[in-house]
Amino acid sequence: MEYKDYYKILGVERDATEAKIKSAYRKLARQYHPDVNKSPDAVNKFKDINEAYEVLSDKEKKNRYDSLGANWQAGANFTPPPGFEGFNFNPGGGSYQSFSNMGDFSDFFSSIFGDLMGGSTQRSQRTKRSSNTFSYDDLFSGAQSRTRAQETEYSQKQENLDITQELNLTAKDLISDKPVNVKMNTVEKCMKCSTVGSNCSECGGTGIVSKSRSLTVKIPKGVKEGQKIRLKGEGKTDSYGRKGDLYFIIKFKDSEYTIDGENLTKNIEITPSEAVLGCKKDISTLHGIIGIKIPPETRYGKTLRLKDLGLPKKSGGYGNLNIKIVINIPQAISAKQKELYKMLSELE
Repeated sequence: MEYKDYYKILGVERDATEAKIKSAYRKLARQYHPDVNKSPDAVNKFKDINEAYEVLSDKEKKNRYDSLGANWQAGANFTPPPGFEGFNFNPGGGSYQSFSNMGDFSDFFSSIFGDLMGGSTQRSQRTKRSSNTFSYDDLFSGAQSRTRAQETEYSQKQENLDITQELNLTAKDLISDKPVNVKMNTVEKCMKCSTVGSNCSECGGTGIVSKSRSLTVKIPKGVKEGQKIRLKGEGKTDSYGRKGDLYFIIKFKDSEYTIDGENLTKNIEITPSEAVLGCKKDISTLHGIIGIKIPPETRYGKTLRLKDLGLPKKSGGYGNLNIKIVINIPQAISAKQKELYKMLSELE
């Protein structure tokens, strides 16, 4: 799921006062209220604004959100701490909502604050649930009613310690023999206080901690977009010391090349006169700078294929580099050039 920057949504700094947060919320709520603003995205923006204010105006939620750290960016891949995903916090007959009843709140909000929604009763006063229901008390206060063996067995069945996120790669990454450096932000349950949170210097009482780390990932030759790369033991860690795996889903993202398997496509700009008369061009490739000859009367969109100048194949050798011709009109044209173009147009 995507990380939501609630400060950015309200347009306030992280050290903003309660008054500034409230003022920003009122201004944006009036601007994007669906009864006033009829734009297609007004409803979604209004929901985001309300969600941001729900968190930043509440001390407990704000403290927990701030504990995630300031290194996150809006839209970045976010993985909730182990134990949060998919659990039902409804205390069976009580007033607390489950994630499925979180209404207009996002999955990101639910994964972090689902336990706090739906009532004001203190955690210690919550109704005891039956042994087959995994509650918030069980997750954060240790639930002395269950034996350690029972907790371990339940945790092994329910807790997903794997992390899955996208890994953007360029054509240079795919051809290089060097591993790719990846920086990650993850959120985990606090091990120092066993996620209880109270008076804990590590998590500040939130029960969760944000961690940043760097990894080196070896990219296999011939890797395809959508393929997964597994890093064993690099996932989340639970209170019993078990570790999950980290899965990277490969995505191609390159501003210079279009990647199609082991073949690449690159745009080359030429002028109208070069298109008509032909020319020679030096172009940069992943294999170095090469000279190519563009034939006379080359049309816009024509593709020239350069063999063995693409990406490495899994079976050996390289794919092709396709050069796509783009005819570009110079931005600055002299009076003489305009006169010549005028004469040319009269001949056509």
